[in-house]
Amino acid sequence: MDCKDAIVIFENDTKRRVIQIERCGVGIANYVFIVSTETEKFILRCSKDINAYKDTVYWLNKLTECEIPVPIVLSEGKYKDYSYLILSYIRGDDIGKIYYKLNDYEKKQIANDVVNIQRTVSKLDVHADKAWTWNDFVDGMLNRAEERIKRKHDFDVGKIYIIQKLRQEIQGYLNTVRIIPYLDDISTKNLLIYEGKVSGIIDIDWMGFGDMLTFAAMTKVALFNMDLDTKYIDYLLDEIHPNITEYKAFLFYCLIYCVDFMGERGMQFLDKTIPVNESVIRRLNGIFDILMEEWNGCFER
Repeated sequence: MDCKDAIVIFENDTKRRVIQIERCGVGIANYVFIVSTETEKFILRCSKDINAYKDTVYWLNKLTECEIPVPIVLSEGKYKDYSYLILSYIRGDDIGKIYYKLNDYEKKQIANDVVNIQRTVSKLDVHADKAWTWNDFVDGMLNRAEERIKRKHDFDVGKIYIIQKLRQEIQGYLNTVRIIPYLDDISTKNLLIYEGKVSGIIDIDWMGFGDMLTFAAMTKVALFNMDLDTKYIDYLLDEIHPNITEYKAFLFYCLIYCVDFMGERGMQFLDKTIPVNESVIRRLNGIFDILMEEWNGCFER
């Protein structure tokens, strides 16, 4: 989708004139635009999936009721082959973009706010598929990574088998994870920071159900991948207070996300291709090795 179609969608729906429009670099499953009128900014999201925003609207409305800082749904509709959603605009940048500017105090406060948000979400009265289990999530992540890595041959699929073997050490814990709602897609993306504080959470198209530790694990791997420090993760874990078994599970999830990142390399989403080259391969392999050292050190304690 180009900006011309996006302008038509927005102006037809809102009857407001577009002064400026910018396509966001984020979003691998949607076309996302920041739209400026004479007085306000808005977010326009578009997708060729006819039911793309059914769950998005439901969850955003649900989270708004809990006073969680998410965009307000202003309008939704259809245009040609696209479904679209118009949302309020929240000031701020993805934490990954401005992480290097944050001091330790700000990282600690952000961690506190994020964990409090997750605890609020965990209390939502929602009904998940009772036939689904947390082991289904783990199986799904590992199977997807294995299939993608085998298809492209950029990484050693043997890493999947190493993780599957490690799983035996914490299988008892995985069997006990309950179906509790949490925001599973806030890592270095989707968590907006403005003036050193949490300003909003965006791109909520679904809700995670299970172990909240996964969002911290994904964030740790993402920070490693961006060659940034992981003090924010330390502060998150200080707020979550995992026991030794839960910390082992956290490291296990880190390894899962590492091979998930590997599997994504070279894939195309809409008109964007996730880059893969020797530097990327070397970096992700190095992250896997670091995480394995942490895992082994944890079990030697």
